[in-house]
Formats: sequence, structure tokens, C-alpha cells
Amino acid sequence: MSTSTGIPGTELSEELLLHELRHLHGTRHETFLHGSPDALREHTARTFELEQEYLRRHPDRDVDPRRTRDGARGAPQHA
Repeated sequence: MSTSTGIPGTELSEELLLHELRHLHGTRHETFLHGSPDALREHTARTFELEQEYLRRHPDRDVDPRRTRDGARGAPQHA
């Protein structure tokens, strides 16, 4: 059950789920810096809900080894 507003992630088509995630990720910074506490709470809840739905649908998604703790530790350090 969702605590945020909007169509539940489980009811979104794959195309709409990806569209909504792109939008949320694109608006995160501005919401974080300038949104009211309620707006930030809603944004966080909706993002979490849709990200969890994406992960549920794609449990075997490709993971870039550089985006793991071990992979990041092995990456060259930039000055």
C-alpha cells in the first residue's frame, strides 16, 4: 500500500513507470533545495515507491560493477 499520491506503481505500465521515475529523479534536486517539508516528504515517498516497484519487476537488472562498494574501492581516485 502506498502512502504517497498518484497512481500506485503496481498499476503503471512499464513505459509510465520509467517516465515517472525519470521525472522524479529530474526534479529531486530542486525539491530537496526548495520544496516545503511536505513536498520533500511526498517526493521521497513517491520516489521510493516507484523505485521499489521497478526493482520488483527487474530483480535481475544489470548492475555496473563500478556502482558496487567493491567496484568503487577499486576505481582510480580523482584529485
